[in-house]
Parts: sequence; structure tokens; C-alpha cells
Amino acid sequence: EHREYVPGDEIRHLDWKVLGRTDRLYVKQYEEETNVRAMLCVDMSKSMDYRSNPETLTKGDYAATAAAALAHLLLGQRDAVGLTCFDRAVARQVPYSTNPSHMRVLLEALASSETRPATDIGRTLHELAETLPRRGLVVLCSDLFDTMESTLAGLRHLRHRDHEVVLFHVLDRAELEFPFQALTLFEGLEASLPLLADPRALRTAYLEELGRFRTEVKQGCSANQVDYVEMITDQPLEVALTGFLATRASRRGARHR
Repeated sequence: EHREYVPGDEIRHLDWKVLGRTDRLYVKQYEEETNVRAMLCVDMSKSMDYRSNPETLTKGDYAATAAAALAHLLLGQRDAVGLTCFDRAVARQVPYSTNPSHMRVLLEALASSETRPATDIGRTLHELAETLPRRGLVVLCSDLFDTMESTLAGLRHLRHRDHEVVLFHVLDRAELEFPFQALTLFEGLEASLPLLADPRALRTAYLEELGRFRTEVKQGCSANQVDYVEMITDQPLEVALTGFLATRASRRGARHR
């Protein structure tokens, strides 16, 4: 396939024969450029089990549903999709396939994967950067409750390997607003000790720390050219995905004009 040359394209991909016939610059597109190879990475640590409202999905279920929806769209356009479920390291991996029946394999893997006490996002991203066979799309679905320095280093490693990276940052509404009022026993899902506290005394400090955390995530993604999508579990999934897909399509269209 061919498309018109735009500033920034590699000159080695110019088709000189087409230039001779048409007097216009076109670049060749190879299979790896025209078909996406997408690795969907879903955080299976215990913090993903959290939900503040029994009528909403847990963060883990929301992340898995987002990954499944994206897999359905990609397979529908004959792109290759793989899956990585991780906690401290890669716990389960499903290799790439373009076969429509691959959707069942992905769904079974997402449904059967169990959460574990802790996570190491940076380690997982470094492992993927070293083992994924060639450049492609890597989608990380996580609440990012880990050391931010390590996570950003992993994202940089993937970008250094020329992968396109998207972060679906999955959070619960209560984590954003901290609406608790009465004396509350806060239980850590990843091995931290329970804490009995008056949430009204903690709210200001908590929200300030959360604000710093979200800012660091967004700035880190921006600095490393990682697409950032915040997903709140009480938000209809189609709203978050539609906005992301529209932005992605617009950017790709502008790049190829």
C-alpha cells in the first residue's frame, strides 16, 4: 500500500518508481504499518478488586471489559491481538492472533485470571519491551498503584522500542472524591495494615496527594508520548472508549493527509 509523503517520513520508504510516473512523492506502507499488533496488558493486583458501589464494576472487571471491547474492535478490522495479565510479573500471556475465534480465547483468559496481593508494573513493562517481537500497540489497563518512577521507566522502555503506548488509568469514584464521613476502618488490599481513622481529618491531605499523583502520571505520559485515558468505573465504558478512539482516528488521519 502507498500513501502520500508527509514531512517526517523516512526517505528510504519513498517509492521512486511512482515518483517517476506521477511526479508526486509517495511512501510504501508495509504490513507492520498497515496492520496493528496490539498487546493488551491488564493489571491483576489486589487493588483492582476495589469498588465503592456494589452497582458498579470493580476496577479489575472494568479494565478487563475495556480490554475485551478493544480486542473485539481490533479483531474486527483484522488486527492481531494478544493479552498479558500481570501482578508482580507476567502471570499469563496469550499470543497474538488475527483469527476471529481468538476472541473466545481472550475472554476465557480474562475471566479465569485471579488477582494477587501486589504488583510490579515497571518490571512487567520492561519484560514486555524486551520480549515483544516487533513494534506495535501496547495498551496498559491499571490503577497504577505502584512506584511511579519504576512505572514511567517501563513506559519509556516501550517507547524506546518504538511501540505506541496507551494507558487506560482505571479509578473508582470514591478514590477521586474520598466521600467518607463516619469513623472508618480502611483496609489495604495489597498487604498494608488496616487503619481506623476519621476520614474528615484525612480528606484534605488525601486529595492533595491524589492530585500530585494524577499530575505526575499525566505529565509522565505526556513527556514520553504515551496516550493517557482516565477511566472512572461509574462512567459508561462506551463514553471513555469512544472519546479515545475518536481522538486516535483524528490524529492518524491528520498524520496521513
